[in-house]
Amino acid sequence: MAFQLGEGDDDVIATINVVPFVDIVLVLLIIFMLTSSAIVRASIPVELPTAASGGATVPSTLNLVLTVEGELFLDGRRTDHAALAAHVARAAAGDAELQAVISADTRIDYGRVVTLIDTVKQNGVKTFALNIERQPQAD
Repeated sequence: MAFQLGEGDDDVIATINVVPFVDIVLVLLIIFMLTSSAIVRASIPVELPTAASGGATVPSTLNLVLTVEGELFLDGRRTDHAALAAHVARAAAGDAELQAVISADTRIDYGRVVTLIDTVKQNGVKTFALNIERQPQAD
């Protein structure tokens, strides 16, 4: 209880009840945890194609994003094909199990995506995946 019954009923309560404070902090923590993944995902706007048969997300070492404006991002940092090739070659030399996930906007020319795949594969990456938006399946 936050107060005591008895002789000193008119005394000032000098203690602070921290239970409501802890409840509020935990609720805020849960909200932050749920929204943080959406914030990170929305940092580079890309309209991904949809497919009903998309597999599970693979653990990746390299995340490549090709935007509709033609900008290329490697792990969230802007890059070009020459710098990408150098980075992939260095990373593949140190890790034989290196994987890449390529996210390309649906409005990008198919040839540009193939060029990006070729750049990644020619520099030592054996496995890669194309990122999609999962389409809800009708029952």
